[in-house]
Amino acid sequence: MKPTLLGAALALLIAGLPAAQSGTLHYETLGRIRTEGLSRSQVMDHLSWLADVYGPRLTGSPGLAQASEWAMKQFAEWGLANVHQERWAFGRGWSLVRFSAHLIAPQVQPLIGFPSTWSPGTSGTVTADVVRADIVTPADLARYRGTLQGKIVLTQPARRVRMLEGPFVLTMGDRELAEAATTPIPAAPVTPPGGGAARLSRAAIMQFFRAEGVVAVFDRGSDSDMAAGGSELSWQQQRPDGGTLFPSGGPSWTDDPAALVPSVTLAVEHYNRMLRILDRKVPVKVELNIETRLEGEADMNGINTIAEIPGTDLASEIVMLGAHLDSHPYSTGATDNATGSAAMMEAVRILQAAGVTPRRTIRVALWSGEEQGLLGSRAYVRAHVADPGTMRLGPEHASIAAYFNSDNGTGRIRGIWLQGNLAARPIFEEWMAPLADLGVTAIGPRSVGSTDHVPFDEVGIPAFQFMVDRLEYNARTHHSTMDFVDRVQRDDMVQHATVIAAFAYDAAMRDVMLPRKTLPRGRTDPAGR
Repeated sequence: MKPTLLGAALALLIAGLPAAQSGTLHYETLGRIRTEGLSRSQVMDHLSWLADVYGPRLTGSPGLAQASEWAMKQFAEWGLANVHQERWAFGRGWSLVRFSAHLIAPQVQPLIGFPSTWSPGTSGTVTADVVRADIVTPADLARYRGTLQGKIVLTQPARRVRMLEGPFVLTMGDRELAEAATTPIPAAPVTPPGGGAARLSRAAIMQFFRAEGVVAVFDRGSDSDMAAGGSELSWQQQRPDGGTLFPSGGPSWTDDPAALVPSVTLAVEHYNRMLRILDRKVPVKVELNIETRLEGEADMNGINTIAEIPGTDLASEIVMLGAHLDSHPYSTGATDNATGSAAMMEAVRILQAAGVTPRRTIRVALWSGEEQGLLGSRAYVRAHVADPGTMRLGPEHASIAAYFNSDNGTGRIRGIWLQGNLAARPIFEEWMAPLADLGVTAIGPRSVGSTDHVPFDEVGIPAFQFMVDRLEYNARTHHSTMDFVDRVQRDDMVQHATVIAAFAYDAAMRDVMLPRKTLPRGRTDPAGR
């Protein structure tokens, strides 16, 4: 739609809305928000800085720190207040300095691969024979003891590479929207049968490899080429092979570096080729160089980046917008989650440029440590909101009116997940009416997880995740080596940020805060940190 027609179209849309709504929504201001967001968007500029220039942004790495500093500079230039970082204890960061891998026998071939996060280096370029070691149980250790010195070990069997089939780019059609409107009943837990030999942990296997003098270990990623559909929908998407890597199961930031072996995820085709050659009793040699660097052994290198648009008569109450700024190191983290961070930044820029005067303070937070277990948002909640273990309430528990999160890629917003807060449904239906022409129509009643609204929801804050078209997120970009700005869809991101700005403004202008669910009891959950 041409910008010159935008105002007229909005006027016609508003004229068709029920008159009863005119007393609760501020349509003139919403019109300014839409005009600024749709006609003068800067969201792709923010995204390119975060992903192209400062990506990847692994927590504890220089890239994350630089991205945070850049975001604070932008917030200050836009006139936001209270721009600051909140640091929390993360531990060792990690950076990749150099990587190369070549098959050199029986033929020469560059290998597509990526070192595991927190992998140690190889102390220079090494050339080694490649072997397969099938170690699952303690009994398997004796078979390989004394045979692996100086070797590169393939740790998994071959995986079949299937032709692509079924949906690959997913938008929410009638079937998906109908499913989103339901709350599935979880299946009964299944108790695994007893007996069988104990399986060794990955840590125990790596300790064995280290003790045996293994040069490096190679894997080819997950045993499945089907991406998980996410906690919202039962969709299954086939992940592509052909050089797209989905590294998983590598070392943790909490592991002892002295117990680790250099590790690499290879493209499954390259991995499988080496196995087939070995099956023919032909020697395989690889030339490998991994150079890595540990960052900040134990300092406060977790960073949450925060800024505010001050409120007016209800300034002590807060509407929070959040997304995680950190990423995995395999690519630049464009759709996971520079898109969410750029959309939140653009939302507050839109509100500032539109000259809004919200009643409540609108606070934007860009989290780190999400990829390691929502650590940054959990640190914030513990410091300001509540202790989820004891449910001892903090100073902000009574003042946060709502928290809205974005973390599912580049697709346009189709609606919102209620997180079981059914009392919010009529409110969101009213807010979504002026956004229906942008495709915002869906409300999912269920609770969804795995991202930064969860710590807020766990302590009783009305916290919500936006429902978005997944597009290639599950199939191609999520935690992969293909998560670059090229996969981001500009028009969807323009809509995405504009919708968030409208939601933030509506929440900031209500006479009362959003309804809350029953305050949860304290819990004992070691994983909740």
